Amino acid sequence: MRQLLATGWMHNRLRMIVAMFLSKNLLIDWREGERFFMQHLIDGDLAANNGGWQWSASTGTDAAPYFRIFNPVSQSQRFDSKGTFLRHWLPERAKLDNKSIHLPHNCGELFFAVDNYPSAIVDLGRSRFRALDAFKHLPKRNDT
Repeated sequence: MRQLLATGWMHNRLRMIVAMFLSKNLLIDWREGERFFMQHLIDGDLAANNGGWQWSASTGTDAAPYFRIFNPVSQSQRFDSKGTFLRHWLPERAKLDNKSIHLPHNCGELFFAVDNYPSAIVDLGRSRFRALDAFKHLPKRNDT
């Protein structure tokens, strides 16, 4: 989010991670995120942004399956294994090693050395199961 607010841009993979986190882990209406991004993106395109948020939230006509929920930590580990992006945008975490930088809340004493970094707002595992349960119990759409 720091990158988006500073530059007006964010890589598409990160846009999807943010959208899934907001809509699935936090169970916030995808339209809130879509609106925020359109206000801040310099390359904001109504159709692409709206469609991307619907896809990530598993709504709309070409949605990701509701059970597809990107884990921000594993995505970070996979696509920024050395923590280069994280070190740039989260300088308070820059001194953590390449493994710990992805898990600041599980770093034992290292966590306490990370000044001014907020605590996790949600447990990723529990929130994933909560989202799966919520989506599983939504009324079925009649596509006929």
